[in-house]
Amino acid sequence: MMSSRCPVNECRQYFDELLASETITLPRSRHLAEEIFLLLGDIAWGRGGGDHLSALRSLGESLLSQGAEARTVEAGRFLLDTLSEYEEVFVSHIQTHNCATGDCVKLAPSPCQMACPAGLDIPSYVTLIGMGREAEAIRIIREDNPFPWVCGLVCTHPCEFVCVRGRIDKPIAIKDLKGYAAERAMSRMEYVNPPLPPSNGRKVCIVGAGPAGLTAAYYLRLKGYQVTILEALPVAGGMMMVGIPRYRLPREVIDREVGMIEDMGVEIRRNTRLGRDVTIEQLREEGYEAFLIAIGAHSSYKLMIPGEEDFPQVISAVDFLRDVALGERHAPGKKVAVIGGGNVAIDAARTCIRLGCESVTLLYRRTRSEMPAHEIEVRQAEEEGVQFQFLTVPVEVKGQDGRVTALHCLRAELGQADASGRRRPIPVEGSDHDLDVDCVIAAIGQAIDSRGVDHLDRLKWSKRGTIKANTATMETSQEGVFAAGDVVTGPATVIEAIGMGKVAADAIDRYLQGIPQPKMPPVPVRRRRLPFLEVSASKKMRLERPRMAELNTDRRRITFQQVELGLTQDEAREEALRCLRCDVCRRCGLCVEICRDKMKIDALKLGYLDVEHKTETDFRATAERCITCGACATHCPNDAMQIEDRDGTRVLSICGTVLNQLKLEYCEECGSVLGPERYHDFIMGRMKELASTVAGHRLCLKCARKKAAAKHAELTPPVGKGI
Repeated sequence: MMSSRCPVNECRQYFDELLASETITLPRSRHLAEEIFLLLGDIAWGRGGGDHLSALRSLGESLLSQGAEARTVEAGRFLLDTLSEYEEVFVSHIQTHNCATGDCVKLAPSPCQMACPAGLDIPSYVTLIGMGREAEAIRIIREDNPFPWVCGLVCTHPCEFVCVRGRIDKPIAIKDLKGYAAERAMSRMEYVNPPLPPSNGRKVCIVGAGPAGLTAAYYLRLKGYQVTILEALPVAGGMMMVGIPRYRLPREVIDREVGMIEDMGVEIRRNTRLGRDVTIEQLREEGYEAFLIAIGAHSSYKLMIPGEEDFPQVISAVDFLRDVALGERHAPGKKVAVIGGGNVAIDAARTCIRLGCESVTLLYRRTRSEMPAHEIEVRQAEEEGVQFQFLTVPVEVKGQDGRVTALHCLRAELGQADASGRRRPIPVEGSDHDLDVDCVIAAIGQAIDSRGVDHLDRLKWSKRGTIKANTATMETSQEGVFAAGDVVTGPATVIEAIGMGKVAADAIDRYLQGIPQPKMPPVPVRRRRLPFLEVSASKKMRLERPRMAELNTDRRRITFQQVELGLTQDEAREEALRCLRCDVCRRCGLCVEICRDKMKIDALKLGYLDVEHKTETDFRATAERCITCGACATHCPNDAMQIEDRDGTRVLSICGTVLNQLKLEYCEECGSVLGPERYHDFIMGRMKELASTVAGHRLCLKCARKKAAAKHAELTPPVGKGI
């Protein structure tokens, strides 16, 4: 019976163990078991829909009907019996997305993993890097993201914004660690593709070889599909290749990771645009059964000011960066104005510096603090010579003889907040002024270039010009057509596109297999539970986030060499030691409560566990008062707090951080472990009736009681004596 535990989780574990044991050998039966495990995972993680139960029953009956293997029949009967007996529990999971027992969230991911759009198991790969096992770290990363090296250089690292270590000092350098591991594994020839399954004979076509399309291709290939990608550009990589400058993301990095995907058998047809060079109908005739649209956002918005269309020296940042990436290395002008405040604007400005422009001025209509560009990018741009003018609004491009001569601007002040919550810039009357420039680069937003997919007449488009798609499955309004990446969200990040590509691959597989689709986006799932990295409390507090080494400014101004030089081996391994292992410690604070309120010792100064009440965190302080009683470890629900005796010492640790070590003492009579002196004194202090007996001796409770009984017998005359 499973009434005290969650039947959904128990059933899922049953099929997980069944598949791992390989006792089912018939391919058809094994395929059915895999589908059952997938659907049970949906329900356990709150992603199931109303048709999941009927699909499970059907699969269970199919297992029963196979009948050739006893274990197959047993598995089918187990599933059907569980569904029958605990139907209400399964329905509750589906309707409320809740588990009453908590079993289905026992492996809940850490905050960093939950914040990652691709759901990377960050604590596991950080731990492996700390162990010096970079190749294994890359294998774990690629279970959720086929581009660890790319993301190690340009990821926007939302994981770091929620890193619990940031409550103590600074977040873990998660992005930099990923880049370090990828580069090291690649250089050692240990960066390898996972083994491929046999081909299932089915074909999928993907339009766009950007991060979303390539990611979907990677995971579909791992499911046995034959995948072809159509790419309009002469190079693969999408905006990774033609939107991010080489000083941030070297082309060699993209080429190597794209090449890994091609080595798996994924075909990329470059210089091929859907609708121009090939049609959906032709592709269907070739045997392609499903399609993914992942064309990115390669167009841009206009400035909508006079003079913009009159001069060829007014260009979009997207076009400018693409031309440079494809080989155009001429300076666009001597005095350049870049309009915008995002990362694309910063990239365009820094690229102009490298091409030899005499002056580059970035104009932004709000203040520095409201720029959406990353702070580090802004700082590096300033170091390289980019000038910034804030609260400046361009109103007209001026020129003569077909060339730009000036940009007419107004100064602005911030008014009331707009719909986005940011204060709207209001031009100041009489603040007109001209900026002496001969080139204007607009970087005020990207748009979707729908050429090639606009003939898909059943696709629905949003007012922003993006394809409408179900965010849980990336399905569009057209049968068999899916969409992912910027074409769905508008301009976003590489890691967001990767996350959507992975979701799309799973949805396409379900579509072609006829398996019900989930009703909610996938929840990140912890991949491993690795041993802790042991570190002393003093070192845990002393370690600081490493400062990324950078190419010197003079070199940066004249070359496209990579600016950030990466972490050293020592820096990477020490940085991994700073991790608090939030995949194991749930930050419930029970250890602190037990020590403070029950034991009345109050030895744990772990303020980072409490988000609402900011208090001190000092791992070193525990050793001052801790008696290593083990109450905190005994009550820890997830074994984050641990206590063990080794080499004559009792050691207390939390996720590998050693909080206290005390020498053990032993009973004078029987030799059993008493615990450390502090602990023994604490116990004896609570056993006042034994205090006089034990005084001056080290005795366990059993021997102390024996000694007390003997002493009592000596002092008590025998009954009946002396009469």
